[in-house]
Amino acid sequence: MCKSPLHPLLTALPKCEHHMHLEGALSPTLLFNLSRKNNIPLPASNPAYTSLETLTTRYASFSSLSDFLTYYTTAQSVLLTPSDFEDLAWDYFQRAHAQGVRHAEVFFDPQAHTTRGVAYETVISGFTTACQRAERELGLSTLLIMCFLRHLPVPHALETLNTALPDLESGKLAGIGLDSNELPFPPPLFSELYAIAASKEIKRTAHAGEEAPAGYVRAALDELSVQRIDHGIRLADDAELMARVAREQTLVTVCPLSNVLLQCVPSVAELPIRRFLEAGVQFSINSDDPAYFGGYIQENYCAVQDAFELSAQEWRGICEAGIRGSWCAEERKGELRGFVEEVMTRWDRGEIQA
Repeated sequence: MCKSPLHPLLTALPKCEHHMHLEGALSPTLLFNLSRKNNIPLPASNPAYTSLETLTTRYASFSSLSDFLTYYTTAQSVLLTPSDFEDLAWDYFQRAHAQGVRHAEVFFDPQAHTTRGVAYETVISGFTTACQRAERELGLSTLLIMCFLRHLPVPHALETLNTALPDLESGKLAGIGLDSNELPFPPPLFSELYAIAASKEIKRTAHAGEEAPAGYVRAALDELSVQRIDHGIRLADDAELMARVAREQTLVTVCPLSNVLLQCVPSVAELPIRRFLEAGVQFSINSDDPAYFGGYIQENYCAVQDAFELSAQEWRGICEAGIRGSWCAEERKGELRGFVEEVMTRWDRGEIQA
């Protein structure tokens, strides 16, 4: 909970999440449960896996993106069956809904599972079932975005794209993304893959400008023709590029707590939130890998508010930017705008209290 008088508003605002990795929502509790269920031992040589408490403590002290990814990859080993993937996604959707998320566009990494013998269809089946349940039981609209792991060989990514094309073209999957270590894997490595996607009018985003310089953001725009930028905080280092992103209304999906926990910035206050607002950059606030970074979307909203003391109208603008940049249908966007309008009207009337 943030200290701001606006906390009740931040809680009530209907939120869109655009940058959340389903594998990153694998909580220590679910990890240990699936480890027992599937008889998959966790590393006995690593004292962090002694208990829920020791693992949670270790998650609070990542030294870098690579350090985090070591734990992230280990955890994925317990995901084997469609029900495992369904349980993972359903756990996230419930938590997100409780924090006011009305629309979630979530990432997943099929290569992380197919490379260890889990079929692509197993992953898709479980996640799709959870998405359908979230829409049916929670009224939460969802989209699945398939990401490619940039540290794996490009031919493997092309093979994965070929496997997924029927689902991408049918709309079962909403688009593609690019994640894992930015360095030393610049966007142009994946230009052929993204050109194929663009030729088929498949929506495209990519992680850029998190640990890598602003040039990676420019390359993602120019070489991959992305329609969104994930993370993008180094964008502020290039005024001309920042002006271009603002002019083209390209959504930047910022992940505040993640950026601090992975040592990208010393504190949330060092993020370019205020500079983005002043430059007219469209951005949303997201949780990235919430089971690892100490907070879901509400905690990220509160961290930004504590650091920058934004106004109610600035938060309205952030929510509306998130709606504009979403990949859902215009009809759904209209519904989401209506939710924002309703909350802001109630706030202006003093009807939303702590």
